[in-house]
Amino acid sequence: MAFDYMPYIREAKMPHMWCPGCGIGTIMKSMIRAFTDLEWAPEDLAVVSGIGCTSRLPGYLNANTLHTTHGRALSFATGIKMHCPDKHVVVISGDGDGSAIGGNHLIHAARRNIDITVIINNNNIYGMTGGQYSPTTPLGAKAATAPYGNLEPSFDLVKLVQGAGASFVARAQVGNGKQISQMLKKAFAHKGMSFVEIVSNCHTQFGRRNKMADPMNMVNWINDRAVPLKKFDGMSEDDQAKHFPVGVMHEDTGRTEYTETYEKLIAKLRDRRSA
Repeated sequence: MAFDYMPYIREAKMPHMWCPGCGIGTIMKSMIRAFTDLEWAPEDLAVVSGIGCTSRLPGYLNANTLHTTHGRALSFATGIKMHCPDKHVVVISGDGDGSAIGGNHLIHAARRNIDITVIINNNNIYGMTGGQYSPTTPLGAKAATAPYGNLEPSFDLVKLVQGAGASFVARAQVGNGKQISQMLKKAFAHKGMSFVEIVSNCHTQFGRRNKMADPMNMVNWINDRAVPLKKFDGMSEDDQAKHFPVGVMHEDTGRTEYTETYEKLIAKLRDRRSA
């Protein structure tokens, strides 16, 4: 069934700047589908980003959008949410922008459990800034700064953010747009810090260095390794090492959300002052 995505698109900004076949387009369409299903009005939505290919996405959305400095999207988004707690605040970042220079902001937003949805487009590399390896580049994979293969173990962002305290954590993959929309819809509707990692393709920077220069080859490589969480849990350790789980990894509806705690403090202080 078709849906009307045009209310969320800035037509004057098109065509977009992403490489043909880039997974960010799939993520953007899936975001808009989730916004539509939840009936979120563009004027009630704030989408914030930092620097990088993924961070250009808000410029194409008809909403309150903010393109900020590298790794600092969550700082700006926190300010928006604290000032306008009734608004829907979404941060969209790449794996480098969100988990390297922005990693400290990511874990503390999770610790606070502030009602912001963070979407990480994990394409395993710095795309726009030159193809350097990132915190999620697989061990042994090649990058501009790792021509002989990456020597460092990669972050599991889902485990990292869950351990830091996020109350909703999920993972999807770019070969299944419907799955992305479902995960995002659940994350957007959740009260508290929600995090969705989307494993995606950058065939231009990661793929061409790792024998997957064709976008479909890389999407198929991702799709073949993705398995539902329940199936993943039943695999042997050897099989788990060759795959990654997708689905809702963690959901806690009992934690207090940060802006609500702050509003209660303000009300308490007002009552004390007027007494």
